[in-house]
Amino acid sequence: MSQIDHHWQRFTLKEKLSRFSVYLLFMLALVMSMRSVEIIPEFFYDAPEQMMDMFNRMWPIDIAFYPLTVHAAIIETLNIATLGTLVTLFIAIPLALINASNIVASPIAHWIARFFLVSSRSVNSLVWALLFVAIFGPGVLAGVLAIAFRSVGFVGKLLAEALEEIDMGTIEALRATGAPWGAVMCKGYWPQVMPAFYSIVLFRWDINVRESAVLGLVGAGGIGVVLNDSMNLFQWQQVATSLLAIFAVVIMAEVLVVNIRKRMI
Repeated sequence: MSQIDHHWQRFTLKEKLSRFSVYLLFMLALVMSMRSVEIIPEFFYDAPEQMMDMFNRMWPIDIAFYPLTVHAAIIETLNIATLGTLVTLFIAIPLALINASNIVASPIAHWIARFFLVSSRSVNSLVWALLFVAIFGPGVLAGVLAIAFRSVGFVGKLLAEALEEIDMGTIEALRATGAPWGAVMCKGYWPQVMPAFYSIVLFRWDINVRESAVLGLVGAGGIGVVLNDSMNLFQWQQVATSLLAIFAVVIMAEVLVVNIRKRMI
């Protein structure tokens, strides 16, 4: 009686071919990307030396430059991030309510809300800033609107998902008692979605602080304007002061958001 030799394999032939196809496509995309980028080897090899030269020109940091220009620009950056986040809420909350399937049942309304949410996320904040600078001119208003329109998709999508994940038992009980729509929203939806809402808003404000720091590079106000002017004038010690201020503000914003979330959520 012959003995059958069973050979165990982790993947079937079809799975192996599928994995090989994915790896092959990845390598082809990598090769095509490297060919289209056209990296100059001389500049690539010289980068460490140039970086050290830049750091040498940044030292010592021009601390006296901070109270003259950087401080006011940092405050302006925080104002842009805060106002932009507040404006976002007036647009994102209605879109989130329309996009939540357990609040609005119309598929057409869902597609309309998703269109605006996806459109907001698909355009970078710098592109929004360029657009609003062209419309309203350089300044804080363009930065606030750029932050707001960029954040709508983020806040609206996450808030809609949080609304769809709540327990509908309370909602059905309120509706069964004949409670009006406003009471259902305030007494049923809001208590359940409140922790997620605060977390989303705080997280987005933290992101907006980082994004507001670079909007000035295209004329939308904030510390980016000071940073861009210093770079154009080759004032590398002032550049170091601006970069250090941005780094400090980002760290403080992170610590502030974490502490607020611990106390409120």
